[in-house]
Amino acid sequence: MNGFIGEFLGTMILIVLGVGTGAGINLKTSYARNAGWLFVTLAWGMAVTFGVYVAGSFGAQGHLNPAVTIGFALFGFFPWSQVLPYLLGQFLGAFVGAVLVIIQYGAQFKNAKNTSDGNVVGIFATGPAIDNGLYNFLSETIATFVFIFTLLNLGDFTKGLKPLIVGLLIMVVGQALGGTTGFALNPARDWAPRFAYTVLPVPNKSNANWGYAWVPMLGPIVGGILAAGLQYLLV
Repeated sequence: MNGFIGEFLGTMILIVLGVGTGAGINLKTSYARNAGWLFVTLAWGMAVTFGVYVAGSFGAQGHLNPAVTIGFALFGFFPWSQVLPYLLGQFLGAFVGAVLVIIQYGAQFKNAKNTSDGNVVGIFATGPAIDNGLYNFLSETIATFVFIFTLLNLGDFTKGLKPLIVGLLIMVVGQALGGTTGFALNPARDWAPRFAYTVLPVPNKSNANWGYAWVPMLGPIVGGILAAGLQYLLV
């Protein structure tokens, strides 16, 4: 239960802060509207940092990400008995985090009548700068590979200042590799908020673009498996 609770709460904090940033920079009546990419990558990096701290304080390993959990488990870096509780915590925590953002920005959503007012699924989920399935998939795979391979070489990343290092890693991955697809890196981070946007009564919402959703699901999982596999071969 510690794993489930820690991953649930940590992922919830990650999404509240990350998706909250998306709402702040997109919705027309938000003070943060039109902030730049540096703002976005820094905010998501800090969102991960504080999510890891919260997860670690409740006894979880701070994965916050099915691509981490699955890749680690496949090559013996994490016990299979904990995979399902971790995945459930991550997806449920991400959904609840998205719900909190919908409530937080409820008035802004009501005042955003169309996509030009910033009421878009991009607040909650990722999308490509250029819609090309193969290259989008490769972008997510490569970015997640770099992230998780580096993560594997940080040791226990819930302790001391290491969650901050993880946040800086997210930030630089976003700056270097995230301009193509918005660097999902994480199926729970993308799918659960996208689902919340789809099923909840968000005022004036636009299309949730589920036709693209296979990319932020499969790309990160493949990238995580490749990263863990390479680590296994080298250690």
